[in-house]
Amino acid sequence: MNLKKINHSVKFVEIDAQNAGQRIDNFLLNQLKGVPKGHIYKIIRKGEVRVNKGRIKQTYKLQFGDTVRIPPVKLTEKKALPAPGRSLLKLIENAIIFEDSSLLAINKPSGVAVHGGSGVSYGIIEAMRALRPQAKFLELIHRLDKDTSGCLLIAKKRSALIGVQDLLRKRQTDKRYLALLCGQPEFRKEKVTAPLLREELKSGERFVRVDQRGKESTSFFSIIERFDDTALVEVKIVTGRTHQIRVHSKYLGHNVAGDSKYGNYACNQRLKERGLKRLFLHSAQISFKHPETGKTLTIKAPLSDDLQQFLLVLKRGGVKKSRKL
Repeated sequence: MNLKKINHSVKFVEIDAQNAGQRIDNFLLNQLKGVPKGHIYKIIRKGEVRVNKGRIKQTYKLQFGDTVRIPPVKLTEKKALPAPGRSLLKLIENAIIFEDSSLLAINKPSGVAVHGGSGVSYGIIEAMRALRPQAKFLELIHRLDKDTSGCLLIAKKRSALIGVQDLLRKRQTDKRYLALLCGQPEFRKEKVTAPLLREELKSGERFVRVDQRGKESTSFFSIIERFDDTALVEVKIVTGRTHQIRVHSKYLGHNVAGDSKYGNYACNQRLKERGLKRLFLHSAQISFKHPETGKTLTIKAPLSDDLQQFLLVLKRGGVKKSRKL
């Protein structure tokens, strides 16, 4: 691996409309590519970073017209990561389901990470930046787990990023998923409010469980279709906790089909033999007020062909009760 030292000289940046409203730490992460987050916090604490000649905290939100002093930073530049391959770029390009001047939505394929890191060289956002090298701004608005498919939002403007993330934070969006559950749930509709506690194992793997010490979490489950030994459900989530649907499904006693982390091994094996090769969890729809027009925007992501084909397999095995998707 080729390493070389890079020295940034002191520079002063005047905050424009695109960067206004952004936290200083996030701004610096974009300005000082490759500098560890811990080091960024250190230079803020030491007062080496100044805004309008004054010290600030890492939570300071930049205002239009602010002048930011960025100190010299010595960092190690690693060899550039390989670019996304043509097959991934084509897959992502074909997965775009909505685009306007400020937002872009992708029907994310299962098995593709949303961003690089943790052993992954690149993901959706890196692929989008490679597809749109002329774009001045492309950032993930939210995230989906690697194995979850469906609607993923990307901002093309900082104002859109801040606007939609604010709606998510205030729970002013309507997010609906499709999931196949193991077994036969007794309910037709069910509200789950079990609090979720996120832990990190020694291996670094994230694990979530129901625990009264956790964060409040709300999911609404509605049966769409019942099969012999599974049920297709729509899940509306009010909160967006890590692995929320998978853990709430387990809490109900009906694990999400194909879930290798929280799932039912016997159910997964049985369904695998019938053709299910992935987690059956799909972000099917999201509705929110457009950050520029103020009008309600609803984006729908259709199920992938493999999941649609698997539902046909289940239907041939016998359907008990159903309602139209």
